[in-house]
Amino acid sequence: MIFQKLKVYLQPIFEILRWNKPTGRIILLIPACWSLWLTPNDQPDYQTVFKIIIGGIFVSGLGCIANDIWDKDIDKKVLRTRNRPLASDKIDIKFAFSLLFLLLFLSFLITLSLPEEGRYLSLFLAFLALPLILIYPSSKRWFKFPQLILSICWGFAVLIPWAAHEGNIFNPVLLCCWLATVLWTFGFDTIYALADKDYDLKIGVNSSAITLGALTKNSVHFCYFGTCLFIGICGIINQLDIVFWIILLIVALLMQKDINRVFKSKEINLKKISNHFKNQAIYGGLILGALIIA
Repeated sequence: MIFQKLKVYLQPIFEILRWNKPTGRIILLIPACWSLWLTPNDQPDYQTVFKIIIGGIFVSGLGCIANDIWDKDIDKKVLRTRNRPLASDKIDIKFAFSLLFLLLFLSFLITLSLPEEGRYLSLFLAFLALPLILIYPSSKRWFKFPQLILSICWGFAVLIPWAAHEGNIFNPVLLCCWLATVLWTFGFDTIYALADKDYDLKIGVNSSAITLGALTKNSVHFCYFGTCLFIGICGIINQLDIVFWIILLIVALLMQKDINRVFKSKEINLKKISNHFKNQAIYGGLILGALIIA
């Protein structure tokens, strides 16, 4: 009985944080780990990796809350989102703001606990990222490519771990890792935006899937190609061995094949898009595995 009541209470909190959908959290943490394992100095210690993962989960959670606060009224009009906690009144708006500020505070504490050499640079980058994270959900109302802003937010998941580990961000490997992350995020989130395209058109909000129109498929092909290209440049600079290249080539082919699968027929349904999103987490994880092995 107690556990049942606890579940009823916690479920809306897990939903607003998207902890009931771990793929979105994993796909954010993967580029952060790319960055850590591409750094020129020693491999990251487990304590730093753990802090980056926990910090990423907190920041991802506050981003999701900000998104639901901005989109409360819009979410009610979209089939995929109408049951979200704020849209369905499972959670009060005041509680949502309280949870948002709690996660902000916890994220700040995690950043302060990062290695001393890169702590203040990481803190500076975190403060730069915060406004973008908080305004991103509103961007669909005033910007034709809101997915680009999300991609830049995602890019900070690469910059902050590197800064924490290295104490600087001036490195060609980091630049290529950042570009790979931005392109990858723009690609898979453009595919994800297809799920709400019809609703977004009716409501009058923007997405890259709407703006690109017939160019959407080729644009995502280009993004995934660029992702693997820039990760490959990282591999060249770091002189990674043959195992990395075999895995990267396989992943590059699978990414391109996955795009064709989504657009194989005129009907682009939610199941196809969901599978594509989950597959990207797998492919990103394979690249990470290749970096760790190499």
